[in-house]
Parts: sequence; C-alpha cells; structure tokens
Amino acid sequence: MAEQRPSTPQADRLTSRQKAALLMLSLDVETATQVMRQFSQEEIENITVEISNVKGVPSGLVDHVLEEFDQMILAEEYIVQGGLDYAQRLLEHSLGFTKATDILDKVKAITHVKGFGMLKKADGQQLASFLQKEHPQTIALILSNLTPDQGAQVLTEFPDDLRHNVCYRMATLGKVSPQLLAEVEDVVEEIAKTEITQSMSSMGGAKSMANVLNKCNNATAKLILESIEQHDPQLASEIKRLMFLFEDLLYIDDRGIQRILREVDKKELALSLKVVDEKLKQKIFQNMSERARELLQEELQYMGPVRLKDVEAAQTRVVEIVKQLEEQGEIVVAGRGGTEEVFV
Repeated sequence: MAEQRPSTPQADRLTSRQKAALLMLSLDVETATQVMRQFSQEEIENITVEISNVKGVPSGLVDHVLEEFDQMILAEEYIVQGGLDYAQRLLEHSLGFTKATDILDKVKAITHVKGFGMLKKADGQQLASFLQKEHPQTIALILSNLTPDQGAQVLTEFPDDLRHNVCYRMATLGKVSPQLLAEVEDVVEEIAKTEITQSMSSMGGAKSMANVLNKCNNATAKLILESIEQHDPQLASEIKRLMFLFEDLLYIDDRGIQRILREVDKKELALSLKVVDEKLKQKIFQNMSERARELLQEELQYMGPVRLKDVEAAQTRVVEIVKQLEEQGEIVVAGRGGTEEVFV
C-alpha cells in the first residue's frame, strides 16, 4: 500500500531550517555542495545540525517539502516574467488565494537581498578589493553595516593611509539618514551583483567549505565534517585536506614552526619546499639552527628535477603533521576561533 502524504499541519510544524535540511538530503552530493556554497557560515552550521538530527522521516513529508520548494521556484519565475501582481494571479488560479499568498511571502523574504547583505557573502580580501574603489566616507558607512569580524578583516587588507582615514570616519560617522543609507545600499547592490557574484562563482565546493571551516572553532568544524562524512566520506576527506594548505605555514608563529620542524624529516622538508615562494622558505630558514639551515639550503640547491606530484605528496605529509600537532594541543593554527596564539 502506498504511503499517504502527511497532512499539512504535520508539514507546517517543520521549521525553515528543518525544511532546508530535508531538501539538502534529497539532493545528490555535488548539487548539495553547490547549494551549501551559497550559505553563510551560520546558515551552514544551523542546517548541518538539523541534518544530523534527521531520524526516519517519512518519504511523504520529504515530498511535501520538495513540492513547496517547486512552488517557490515557480513563483519566482512568475515574478521575473510579469511582477508580483502577475505571479499572484497565476498562483491563485492553481493554488488558491491563501496558499499563493503564503508562497509569495516566502519567496519575497528569501530573494530580497540588498547590497549590504550581498557584501556579507564575501571574504575580507575580496571585500577590500571591491571597496578600495569607493570614497573613504562611503567605505566607512558600508563597514559600519557589516559584522565587526568582517570589518576587521577588510581593514587589515587596506593600505595604512586608507585604513586610518576610514577608521576616523567610522568613529565620527554619527547619525545617517535612512534615505542616504538606502541610496548607498542600492549602489552597492548593483556593483556587488556583478563583481562579487562573479568572483564567488569560480570557487570550488570543497575548497569553499574548507575556507568556512577554517574560520570555525574545532568543535564546530568537527561536527560539520562528521555530518558530511556520513553522506560522503570522500568529500569529507577532501575538505579536511583543504582546511590547511602548505602555504598557510606562513601564518604560524615561530615557536609553532620550530615545533613542526622537529617532527618533519629533513629530506621530506627539502622536497616540500621545492616550488614554494621565497617568503615561505625564509620563514622556515629563520626557525632553524645555522647548521641545519645550511644543510637544507644545500639540499635545495643540488636537488635535481622532481615530479610535481612528489612535491605535493611531501607537502601533504607536512600538513598532516601540522594537523596532528594541532589536535594534540601543541600548536594552534591561526584562523580557528580567531586567535593567533600558539601553545608549545
């Protein structure tokens, strides 16, 4: 006997997060990854928690969520074709007034993304590049409407003179008229639609997720990875690999580097440094004894051609040592939980 679709009251008891979780579970991994890439860190964490709580959901309930999603997509298409009134008329004809109004309200709430909201999708470096073209007063106004963490990231990327100018203007900004704020936001929205959206679309799913998890504390990152691992162990492994890149050694302080070097085989270290830039090499050299530095430099000087995949494999083994030391609490990798302190 076919399973009956759950009643509307049962489906209506689902929160928006629970519906999002069911929708994600109904997608294939590749599509789900692309969708997750569009979420904020907080949204990813919330949906992941809901996914981990899903236990024995009737297929009829999932069908109801998918049907609602399909109706919202249809409503959005109608809005694009002829506006809200046009969409309202078409939806009322097929769904009735109450259902049509409910669907349109949900669509308007989700798709109404203004300029400041779009900027919150970008990382600090991307935002800094975008904002440096604007007047310092405009930058001050925009940064005042972003989160403190994001504002700090952007200011770090600015040159000194611009940073000082913007900070002074932020501190003396005072009251801003709603009309001016709306005008600035409209301009930001138009530019952000092209510049930031295009930049974000080039990011890979696993790498994007790794970048997000690098900003989470360990407990949250582990929770999210465990949830992903239940559905796709290979994807979880790829994300783990990307969560700390070999080049990120630049962001570990000297004591942390010294601790890492005690665990790395010297020939492995030389191979891993074969294709890195001079800045990273100097970071390593300055944390070695004079004799050890001379031996490493000599090894690099006389090393013949090597396969790139061998260099990458050596770098991966170094990264694994970094992760192991971090898990043991002997070092702290900058970016997790917002601290750069290193314990040895």
